[in-house]
Amino acid sequence: MEAFLARIYVDANARARFKTDPLAEASHAGLSPDECAAIMKIDWVGLELAAHSFAMKRHTKVRSTRPSLGARIQDFFYGMLGFFR
Repeated sequence: MEAFLARIYVDANARARFKTDPLAEASHAGLSPDECAAIMKIDWVGLELAAHSFAMKRHTKVRSTRPSLGARIQDFFYGMLGFFR
């Protein structure tokens, strides 16, 4: 069930299919009848908010590993100054 939830939180297409027919998607994912019944009680607004939050965190994490434009320009000029020494 955790893998199914993780997929609908991070995959917009899977989330759209789930919203269209939650029971069919849960059954197709191999969830038990009890798990399918539980997933039908999902908080739809909370699902969308969490999915958006996770997407923003992934985007921020990807951006934070790359130097900013200002840092790259600064490195370029410091490198040029070192060239003339």
